[in-house]
Amino acid sequence: MAGHPVTRAYEPPAARPPAEAAVPAEARHLRDLSPEQWKSGAAAWLGWLFDGLDMHLYTLVAAPFVMELLHAASPADPMVREKSSWIQAAFLVGWALGGAFFGRLGDRLGRSRALSLTILTYAAFTGLSFVAQTWWHLLAFRFLAALGVGGEWAVGSSLLSETWPSRWRPWIAAVLQAGVNIGILLACLAVYALAGFPPRTVFLVGILPALLVFWIRRNVPEPAEWRTARARAHAGGPGVAELFRGDILPITLKTIALCALSLTAWWAFMFWHAQHLRNLPELASWARADRERLVSKAFFIVTCASIVGNFAVGGLARLVGYRRAIALMCLGLGLSMMGSFGVPRGPESLVYVWYPIVGLFGGVFGLFTMYIPPLFPTLLRTTGAGFCYNIGRVAAAAGTVFFGLFAQVGNFRFALLYAAALLLPATVVALLAPDLPLD
Repeated sequence: MAGHPVTRAYEPPAARPPAEAAVPAEARHLRDLSPEQWKSGAAAWLGWLFDGLDMHLYTLVAAPFVMELLHAASPADPMVREKSSWIQAAFLVGWALGGAFFGRLGDRLGRSRALSLTILTYAAFTGLSFVAQTWWHLLAFRFLAALGVGGEWAVGSSLLSETWPSRWRPWIAAVLQAGVNIGILLACLAVYALAGFPPRTVFLVGILPALLVFWIRRNVPEPAEWRTARARAHAGGPGVAELFRGDILPITLKTIALCALSLTAWWAFMFWHAQHLRNLPELASWARADRERLVSKAFFIVTCASIVGNFAVGGLARLVGYRRAIALMCLGLGLSMMGSFGVPRGPESLVYVWYPIVGLFGGVFGLFTMYIPPLFPTLLRTTGAGFCYNIGRVAAAAGTVFFGLFAQVGNFRFALLYAAALLLPATVVALLAPDLPLD
């Protein structure tokens, strides 16, 4: 498969939609899009925005909140590092399981119905994190919230890939991922504004996405491609086992490897770079609120740079194709992380110079949203995308715990430096992965 565009020869005839169910080829401008396409786009984008919000509320307050729950004296306490890493690992495992579970529901029940269920799930359990009294309460709530967050990725990306023009996919991916990043910015804003309150307070903000569900159920129809494929399918359609058979097997394996390697490195950075910043000797004398504001500012800068990266990788994909663009961005991400943590650096150098570069190359994950789902047949689309991407999150969960424990015998700088090395084999896997036609 390496070096050749993916064809749809392996899609069962029963799952192939007729030409009239496809996205209209004449939709070459935004004004040509139908009201249904606009509604699908708005639902997916808003779902991803709130996904980013609920996902990173914990990441931003992990150390002080877990410190409070453990009655520890400092966020640098080894028990705080250990328990916070286990909580984040549980979130990533829940994310993976949710992607598989809701991905399957998306193929069986429809994209719009499944999208509503994912949003309700992550909104409810993010809000319930406010009432956690022990660290394992928080672990349970984050795990359950993650089921919805993981499911929303597979369902939302498939919804857009089936309703918007395929030639726009690199730009759709950038806009969709920008929604996640704007959600992260809102999380940064919430933490910054509530820095003087107990850390648990920020989780109340995570309830807001539930309001979106009422609009989705009233206004967003199921894609014509899914309805047609579902009507033609025999019994329940293809099963999960089809991911590991025939022409689909090498696509599944390569996609899993790419996601596992790249996401492990990225989540190590996203979770531990804040802890590394908090533990710099230059910040030891700072008040907690000032330190948390700097962490929020660093997240804000990384996220803004990632938004730029989302559109940069979309343009790069138009020039060199999906797999080469992903490979180049993975290589850049690995090298920028090595530059950030290869030598000791002060807070100003990290926050204003190196973290923005890492964030820019982190925009690569925006391209995954439109690259992965079309690799699979229609009635395996959310199942395949959810399974492969979320197996990567299981690897990222293991990596979060490993690098958190590793930091106890060294420091976060070395842990993050070694995590960056995973992006070198990820670059190779991306070059061997299948490609998609751009038009």
